[in-house]
Amino acid sequence: MVDWKTTTYAELATGLDKVLGAATAKAFRGLNCDTLGDLLRLLPRHLMSGTDVTDIAALIAQNRGGEEYVALMARVARVELKGQAPKQRLEVRLTDGRGWLTATFFGRSSLISYWQRVLSQSDRGVFAGKLGWFNDTPQLAHPAFVMVTDEGFVGSAQNTKMAARVSRSSFIGLYPQTSKLPTWTVAESIDLGLARVDGLPDPLPPWIRDAAGVCSLQDAFHGVHEPTSQDQYDQGKQRLLFDEAFAAQAAMAYRRMDVTTHTAVPRVTTEAGLLARFDARLPFQLTSEQVDVSDQISADLARTRPMQRLLQGEVGSGKTVVALRAMLTVVDAGGQAVLMAPTEVLAQQHAFTVTRLMGDLAQGGLLGGGDGTDVVLLTGSQTASAKGEAMERIASGQAGVIIGTHALLSTGIRFHDLGLVVIDEQHRFGVEQRTALTDQAGARPHVLVMTATPIPRSVAMTVFGDLDVSSLTQIPAGRAEVTTTVVDVGARPGWVDRAWARAGEEVAKGRQVYIVAPRIDQGDGKEGACVVDLAATLSRGPLAGVRLAVLHGRLPASEKAETMARFGAGQIDVLVATSMIEVGVDQPNASMMVISDAERFGVSQLHQLRGRIGRGAHPGVCLLLTSAVEGTPARERLEMVAATRDGFALAAADLAQRREGDVLGMSQSGRRSSLRLLRVLDHADIIDLARQVAEEVVRRDPAMTDPGVADMVADIEARAQADLDDSV
Repeated sequence: MVDWKTTTYAELATGLDKVLGAATAKAFRGLNCDTLGDLLRLLPRHLMSGTDVTDIAALIAQNRGGEEYVALMARVARVELKGQAPKQRLEVRLTDGRGWLTATFFGRSSLISYWQRVLSQSDRGVFAGKLGWFNDTPQLAHPAFVMVTDEGFVGSAQNTKMAARVSRSSFIGLYPQTSKLPTWTVAESIDLGLARVDGLPDPLPPWIRDAAGVCSLQDAFHGVHEPTSQDQYDQGKQRLLFDEAFAAQAAMAYRRMDVTTHTAVPRVTTEAGLLARFDARLPFQLTSEQVDVSDQISADLARTRPMQRLLQGEVGSGKTVVALRAMLTVVDAGGQAVLMAPTEVLAQQHAFTVTRLMGDLAQGGLLGGGDGTDVVLLTGSQTASAKGEAMERIASGQAGVIIGTHALLSTGIRFHDLGLVVIDEQHRFGVEQRTALTDQAGARPHVLVMTATPIPRSVAMTVFGDLDVSSLTQIPAGRAEVTTTVVDVGARPGWVDRAWARAGEEVAKGRQVYIVAPRIDQGDGKEGACVVDLAATLSRGPLAGVRLAVLHGRLPASEKAETMARFGAGQIDVLVATSMIEVGVDQPNASMMVISDAERFGVSQLHQLRGRIGRGAHPGVCLLLTSAVEGTPARERLEMVAATRDGFALAAADLAQRREGDVLGMSQSGRRSSLRLLRVLDHADIIDLARQVAEEVVRRDPAMTDPGVADMVADIEARAQADLDDSV
């Protein structure tokens, strides 16, 4: 439980069940709202005034191919009664003056007569419902509506409070909604929330508001929900955007300051140590970037201040080798190094890759040089005896390189001399998780964070603001080209058959193939192809006789490990898997990947998956099977992936189309996400300003005595900690 220092934050942290009642609060979870503060930061998707109407063409484009609950303001162009009783329906043509959309109503004749009469009372109204598709034509099926009249609002969801809101602000806010929570109910709930916070003091001191050029929090809440002008709305939104950016930047600034208060043991390799022998046996030459980044890391490791560095790299750029060289530097200096991965498959792959690269150097069992050091794998699914043996080797110092999953967060683990923590795929962990690992070792170890998802500067500032950043953009020599093609399964079904035939041809050449599907089986309640069914169909049909195996998250850990080992040894020709193979899997013999229902994966995820092929001398081919219609955002994402292998360009484009997810914790789109309004690409200037103000706050108040700042930092840290609790 957070000990709030200001009345304002204590009130904003109030659960919605205490504000709106349990039933309504439960409905708001669909909008990621748990607290009063979440509710008041839920901004209208559209702000309508005067004779405004919603851009129907843009609304349709945003939701094409899916079924989303939308709210729009439109004019009624025509009301027609279709069919004969008892199967009559009312078709209403809505227009913005340029495009049009049909709303269809079904019901008893008395209801249809009522709707027909109400819809004729005014030519303008707010309509809310599910936007679906019938014969490739968009339509609203039985939407709730209110018509705007001179006397107020009338309709299927007549709401006098909504009319009162419009009379106060001259604007109609169309809020995000769900099937159980129409836009006018959201608006009414926000009115109740505004009444709860009226009169509360601003949590930020005046000097911070002046430095940021923002209005008070009271004015901000009323400005975004009850504006009397566009300028008032913009000022209110600016304050809420600044608060989000400032909370993240203040948390990062205090973390950076905290690092300076701790010491670390300097770790310097020896000329004839383990690292030198490892370098001498590498079968390839390091790229100039790998050398430069390794030098940066070595300089950090030699200092008495704990290293806090992010290593971001393009898919296949050789981050693992750079990280391993850092780990061997620490072992040479008498310490231990930990590599923590988010999944057991990835941890097992890292263990396989590290031991393969080190060879007999991975069996020395000596810290501080010698002939080598033990490499130990520790995961949650290991037997008690296996865990016990691994933990004993860790505690004794026999193991210099430790690789594992969340099991490494266990309080029962004792390290002999932990000198370095390497965390792979940071976006799946979060700051709190790496802190949990580093704090338990007593003296602070050095920390190296790795991600294969390239990060634009504004994101790095927000998500990794407490870390120095190094980048790898070069692909080592010898990697093959990969051709990516989008296959429209609706327009070209024959291409799908050709895809499976091509997979068989690759196998006949002695190569291996990945086939990826978004689901495990029919019982997961999701849509799209599933691994189990797809594998069965292929093994009975186009890939009959091929050595085919299945890999997904529900399999026992031992079976997953065995499958990956067999695939790595070339004993499996085709691996049908979920996206769990997107990182860490390294099989140079794999030359083809087919991704089914590719539109159900994100841009960065597709790029990571594609990075599993073309890792050797064989040219790669990646086929993105999709039913997404041309011109839709989903199809555009796939075309984007097919057009380039530049992960940095794809990452920026991907962020432009989606929410960034949580900035401190693990959640990517969860209920506790610390980013509600801020778009790190669009609001880089606000982030820069917030960072400058946060640095000044730390300079003036290093002990964080200001209650408002303390509450903002505590709030974002509490959300990150909650994500950690949910994940371990």
